Parts: sequence; structure tokens; C-alpha cells
Amino acid sequence: MTPEQRNVMRQRETVRRQVMTRDADTAVRDSGLQLNPQERARFESRYIQERRKVEQSLRQQIETERQKEIPALIQQLRKEFQLDEPGKSPVTKPATSPKSGK
Repeated sequence: MTPEQRNVMRQRETVRRQVMTRDADTAVRDSGLQLNPQERARFESRYIQERRKVEQSLRQQIETERQKEIPALIQQLRKEFQLDEPGKSPVTKPATSPKSGK
């Protein structure tokens, strides 16, 4: 990985952490709880831990659905590209000219 790519990865991770921290802070505020600093830190830690579990579960669900859809997508593309191949005729009949038989 180039230094530039590593820097981009660090920046993304920093942004991800900032978003998570902001969301955890919002969750504390939305909970309506009055927490001392130690309890607040525990709440935020648990929020982040549980949110990671939720996000992992959602990623797994999405991947499962994606894998179910891929074969149909491949089949659809196979049909489309077979029609586009030169020299291959689709199932349709060739056009007849007006001069050919009555």
C-alpha cells in the first residue's frame, strides 16, 4: 500500500470514529439519562459495541441477499451478451425482404 493510500485509510478511520462518537453522544442525549462521566463513558462504550454488532449483522444479511441475486444477474447478462455477440443470431427470425416469395 502506498503512503497516500495509507493516509486515505487513516482519514477514513478517523472520520468513522468521529461519526461513531457523535452518534454515541446523541444516543446518550436521546436516552434522557443523567449520567456521571464514568457512566457516560460506559454507556458510550456499550453503544459502540452493540452498534458494531448490528452493523456486522446487517453486512452479513446484505451479503447473503447479494449471493442469492448473483446467479440471476449472471444469467441475465449472459443472455444480453449472447445477443450482442457478432455472428450469433438471437432466437428471433431474420428479416425477410419484400422481394422474397409471396
